[in-house]
Amino acid sequence: MTDSPCIPLSDLTAADLAVAGGKGANLGELVRAGFAVPDGFVVTTDAYRKAVAAVADPSLDAVLGPEVPDAVRDGILASYSALGGGRVAVRSSATAEDLPGAAFAGQQDTFLGIEGEAQLLDAVRKCWASLWTERAIAYRARLGIDDASVAIAVVVQRMVPADLAGVMFTADPVTGARDRIVIDSNPGLGEAVVAGLVTPDHAVLGSDGTVLERRAGRAETVIRESEAGGTETVEGADAARLTDAQLARLAGQGRRIAAHFGRPQDIEWAVVDDRISILQARPMTALPPAPRKLTRRQRITGPVILELVPRRPDPMEMSAWVDPNVGPHVEGLVGGIAGARFSLKDVLPVKDAVVQEFIPPNPEPTPRVPKRLLRTIGRLGRDPRAWATDPRLAQYQADVAALAAIDVEKASWSELLGIPERAGRIDDVMTDLRVEYLPAAGGAMVRLRMLLTLLGRKDRFSALILDAQTQTQAANTALAGIADLIREDPDLAARARGLDGAALADLIATDPAAGPVREALEDFLDRYGHRETASVLLPKDPTWAEAPETLLSLVAVLLDDDVDRRPDPDAASSALDAVLRHPLIRRTHSEDRVRRLVHKASAGVTVREDTHFELTRTMPVVRTAVLELGRRLADAGAIADPEDIWLLTLEDLRGLAGPDDPRGDLAAIVERRRSAFAELAASPLIAPTTLYPKMAAASVEGALASGVGGGGGRASGPVRVVNGPDEFATLQAGEVLVCPATNPSWTPLFARAAAVVVDNGGLASHAAIVAREYGIAAVMGTGNGTGVLETGTRVTVDGDLGVVFAEADGDSRH
Repeated sequence: MTDSPCIPLSDLTAADLAVAGGKGANLGELVRAGFAVPDGFVVTTDAYRKAVAAVADPSLDAVLGPEVPDAVRDGILASYSALGGGRVAVRSSATAEDLPGAAFAGQQDTFLGIEGEAQLLDAVRKCWASLWTERAIAYRARLGIDDASVAIAVVVQRMVPADLAGVMFTADPVTGARDRIVIDSNPGLGEAVVAGLVTPDHAVLGSDGTVLERRAGRAETVIRESEAGGTETVEGADAARLTDAQLARLAGQGRRIAAHFGRPQDIEWAVVDDRISILQARPMTALPPAPRKLTRRQRITGPVILELVPRRPDPMEMSAWVDPNVGPHVEGLVGGIAGARFSLKDVLPVKDAVVQEFIPPNPEPTPRVPKRLLRTIGRLGRDPRAWATDPRLAQYQADVAALAAIDVEKASWSELLGIPERAGRIDDVMTDLRVEYLPAAGGAMVRLRMLLTLLGRKDRFSALILDAQTQTQAANTALAGIADLIREDPDLAARARGLDGAALADLIATDPAAGPVREALEDFLDRYGHRETASVLLPKDPTWAEAPETLLSLVAVLLDDDVDRRPDPDAASSALDAVLRHPLIRRTHSEDRVRRLVHKASAGVTVREDTHFELTRTMPVVRTAVLELGRRLADAGAIADPEDIWLLTLEDLRGLAGPDDPRGDLAAIVERRRSAFAELAASPLIAPTTLYPKMAAASVEGALASGVGGGGGRASGPVRVVNGPDEFATLQAGEVLVCPATNPSWTPLFARAAAVVVDNGGLASHAAIVAREYGIAAVMGTGNGTGVLETGTRVTVDGDLGVVFAEADGDSRH
């Protein structure tokens, strides 16, 4: 490679990322492969480094300040002259853009219609400086890319005065279908499409080039070259459209480009006088896995399991927790209760230990089904309350306590490696207990609901079972008690109100007046601190004890005087009295039978919640052991950072005598998997349209979002999108909670929300169950509710139809 500050595109390949940036390297590859790419050259990253060599602290203004060094200036102008001068497009090409996991679309600047030496040099300097805009810095930070590791090249190409231009995806970006090509177009330059300034023409083509779908755009504006240089935006008066033949030719080029790079591509193109030019190609990011045809069983089980996977599990989470613990537990439940068989490894398939996608479980019947179902039916009449006195529960708790008593800092290497499997053996007992008692719990709740339906009193169900004394309810009551303690000191309450969880944690830890609150919080964490903050499948995320700010976000929610809507302690007895007064119950003298059924159903809620509570006791023990493995490996120099342990597996470590065993090149494994994760970073584990085929708002006319109705009638209010625990405190009373998924940590929010709308989950998910118990409207499995519903928008949630509408005049909760 030449030392010149500029390199012709024809001399570059995809391997020249460090010299030409992502855009320049990909364009050079396309030129060499024979695609119609406008002539041009790249101002190299080395030229950029020379230009900013004197800048001690790079920033937008600091990079714009110095003059272009003479050698770099002369090289740029010589290359411009060799190109023939005239108008050019000047595009940024950073080393961390146009990569499989990071498109950096729009993060660095582009300048079109540039003409003359002065304009060209100015545009190059502005491209360099755009590496340091706030948006580009924030984007890198989100992806974990070190600012010091990036540099920027600049692509200079002949300007294409496009008649039509736009973007082509060689796979469907929504469904993930690899046999579809999606083309968006608009008259004039493609910037109008890329910048989202227009509603473009939209076409979907099949693998043979056949147009399967076509929707005309509105061409609200058209961007064209200006006679004075640069570009101009005019009102859309041009009705030019791509012909079917042009669409087919574009699709053909797209397929060949995707085949050349070996992965689906995001391509910018232009058409001039029926000639196609390729302006850019980069790997598609955030592309879902290819769609699958799901069975009825998969459509039922998928939302329930996916709710437990709010993010892609790390290799060590799979190896040390899911494989030896959660997987066998779920498989044991399905097999023990129904006699069916499935493997969680098939649900979360891996490649080099990295989870590739989510395939909804499809439990297969086995010869054991009749026998297991008969056993399950035989358990339906049991009293679910008996689980609490089962001697296996006491033994389980003793075994967990013994496991938790291990001092991981003093444990041997082999002992640490054995903790996950030991935890799995302990949790086998909880699997047996759940198989034994969950059928009775579920059966009692189903029978109670059927009875209330017969009596016309379905509305009493929530009040009857909310009287259940569960660990979750006890934790919520304790949190409300912490809020009450803060309120008892008006000055402390005044300082606490308006704080988020982290700030409230700091106040409680440091304020002398918060002593009683500190003691209450410490007691709370002693009792409930093992609970997960994210999911029972994800031990990398801290527990409540390790991240008390999560809990204190809930306390912040409860601090407002008008928010405390804990269930009325007399509601259950009032509801029961109303049911017992029903003429049918009085006529049949079945009051005692109804009382027993209500108590069993209420106990059923306890079994469901408290067995989950117990099952999570071993998770922080496994997490602590994994973190200790990471610490030892980092201290020995085998990995760079203790947190890198999550990119390894137990299998990677079992062949080693200890952390300083040189036989394992763990650092190389970590970097390989880190790269694989980066490629998949923005991609969902499953296309929402695969799991929720009715998610499109068009499935119900006028709906903003649609999914599965979780019940609760209708409710109206402003949307509040809450993406995670750090945003709990933003929810205001009477707002519609819109979130990706929930777990028990979210339960107090249901007392505050007017309704709940969830991306993932079905009728058996945590959010649906709790919403029904609190009697609020719920819509599950929208797939994209957090994306299409904006905070502040007033909506009406129909929990029976499973749709969300824009609020109309007169809408109210009923």
